Amino acid sequence: MPVGYLSAGQEARYGRSTTEPSPGELEQFFRLDTKALGLTRAKRRPPTRLGRAVRWGTVRMLGTFLTEDPTAVPASVVRFVAERLDIADEHFAGYGTRSQTAHEHAREIRDEYGYRDFAAAEAELRKFPAARGGRRRRGRAPCSTGRWSGW
Repeated sequence: MPVGYLSAGQEARYGRSTTEPSPGELEQFFRLDTKALGLTRAKRRPPTRLGRAVRWGTVRMLGTFLTEDPTAVPASVVRFVAERLDIADEHFAGYGTRSQTAHEHAREIRDEYGYRDFAAAEAELRKFPAARGGRRRRGRAPCSTGRWSGW
């Protein structure tokens, strides 16, 4: 019997912004740290600076880069990032004019933060459970809180 990992609804939502992020999520994922702020400010044009910063936050929030349309993000995200960069949020409309820019920014962010495509890390990920398999005792295993977990 074949098993699907994602339902049709989950697949449709994967890698997309489907809801407005909460104020806490905006702070957590889209507030630029010192490193991201420096790399973003090094960009020449306001649309490029704003687009790169939004792209950095979306990969942090969604766990993947927006590939089909990197500008398909909620307006609240653009406003939040634009305020932090002191750039008018209207500049974001100019980010998608050159498609290579979004790909270059994705590559820069991957390189700078050590993010990897799943395909590149899949073999390493598959080894992890096998390596830990010999460490488990028979029966119930204690969890990190000191309580006993189930199976």
